Amino acid sequence: MDKKKISELRQFYHEQLLDDCIPFWMKSDLLDKEYGGYISSVDREGKCYNDDKSVWFAGRGLWTFSALCNRYGKRDEWVEAAKLGKDFLEKYCVDSDGRMFFQTTRDGRPLRKRRYMFSESFYVVGMAEYGAAMDDEDALEKAEACFDLMLRMYNDPSVDPFKITPKSYASTRSERAAAVPMVMVSSAQILRRCIPEKAAYYSEIVKQMADDIFKYHYKPDMQCSLETVRSDGGFIDNPAGRTVNPGHSMENSWFLMNEGIYSGDKEIIDKALKLLDWMLELGWDKEYGGFYYYVDIKGRPCEQLEYDMKLWWVHNEALIATLMAYGLTKDEKYWQWFERIHEYAFSHFHDKEYGEWYGYLHRDGTVSHTQKGSMWKGPYHLPRALMTCEKLLSMLENDEPIKPVL
Repeated sequence: MDKKKISELRQFYHEQLLDDCIPFWMKSDLLDKEYGGYISSVDREGKCYNDDKSVWFAGRGLWTFSALCNRYGKRDEWVEAAKLGKDFLEKYCVDSDGRMFFQTTRDGRPLRKRRYMFSESFYVVGMAEYGAAMDDEDALEKAEACFDLMLRMYNDPSVDPFKITPKSYASTRSERAAAVPMVMVSSAQILRRCIPEKAAYYSEIVKQMADDIFKYHYKPDMQCSLETVRSDGGFIDNPAGRTVNPGHSMENSWFLMNEGIYSGDKEIIDKALKLLDWMLELGWDKEYGGFYYYVDIKGRPCEQLEYDMKLWWVHNEALIATLMAYGLTKDEKYWQWFERIHEYAFSHFHDKEYGEWYGYLHRDGTVSHTQKGSMWKGPYHLPRALMTCEKLLSMLENDEPIKPVL
């Protein structure tokens, strides 16, 4: 591979992060200096259109600003931004049972709470990254305690006080969702890096979760990873059971590659590469380019009306996964995929006038929503991808072996 090209791309990702993406958010209405936390629902220019707050983004934003400090040095504005997220999380976002809310008012009053542990997972990664960046033992201990709660919920979701109304009647059809062990993997990997003296403990948990992903969701006979399966991993022949989410699968593939690099486990890497290969073939829109949001593995109609839209975060994960795969294998097909995804993403999602990325495109690549942030989109997937791709490109530029990035 041409070193000059790699060097140019590394610099490009660096500039996109620090001269485009992060400045957009710092100039936007994101940082709430009156009540704390983040107002992630902003329009194309960064102006607030909904001041209710996403608890996901209290944790995600905390991770991003803390990670910037860890990777690029402590700038006062990033430290302040991280502290806004940490303080809001601690003051308003934890319910009396130890679980997290999903959405609050601007001033912190609870609005919604969800059954899955995603708010908790983002609390964990945010507090862990902050603790490592700021040498804050209290933040690290809170991250560990919340992860322990997640682990208890995962191993026995019926136990009080964590019992919540199930999505469906388990006595009729008991199901499991792929996204749950996936976030457990990434949370444990970040805790392991931030609390190195407990690396062995968190490595055991990562192995447990990876084993569950491969046991229940990873389907070589169908060449996919299924989002929803029976509790024993059995196939459910309905729209939910046939659903493949290429973005989740590619995100999971690089989490698993990351684990294989850390542990030296070639089998995990090989399975992760197969998962990526399946998604590159299944998920890519051969007519218009870009990745579908959802695919029915049997080619039946998708229930999700947005199935053929192109979402920003899916392409963020694809960039990381293909670049990591190239770094591990030096197989040119992964570099070609990385360049193809890079060209599509920056020519369609990037707003060259106001900065940052649009989140949602129609199938043909035209912009569907001009918003830059929502309850789900904010400074997380894109800055994480820019940081991670810069790091991987730096390793390639310097002929270094690929090292863990989480």
